[in-house]
Amino acid sequence: MSDKVSVSLTINGAEHALTVAPERTLLDVLREDVRATGTRRGCDEGSCGACTVLVDGVPVLSCLSLAVTLPGRAITTIEGVRNGAELHPVQRALVLHGAVQCGFCMPGIVLSAKALLERNPSPTVEDVRQALGGNVCRCSGYTRVVEAIASLGGRP
Repeated sequence: MSDKVSVSLTINGAEHALTVAPERTLLDVLREDVRATGTRRGCDEGSCGACTVLVDGVPVLSCLSLAVTLPGRAITTIEGVRNGAELHPVQRALVLHGAVQCGFCMPGIVLSAKALLERNPSPTVEDVRQALGGNVCRCSGYTRVVEAIASLGGRP
């Protein structure tokens, strides 16, 4: 095991001074050190999207990102998208459209959709499908998920 290094990460707007091994992934640090357990461990290979977080507003696979490479960057997890007790509009839309089933993939989907809507407030269905291309959901056929997110942009 490597010597540990000090790193300061901004997670959901709060500074976290941590001492971590250089090879530790952001996923491990989030779940084990920060207790942001909404970030899911799926494949550990970067192919399922369950571990998606936002880094400076861009979707990033936390299982493939080293925590020590991210000081000075704004990291947003699913815990950081609500406003107090109020769900984020993406979360509300998914619930209203009956798109949430087991929920395991939802944190990654919500964050990917949030990033899409911030860069493109009126996405087409195809834009939504493309933005969610890295998020695997084993329970749904994606139809309701895509409809829910597209409904926020006001375009079919």
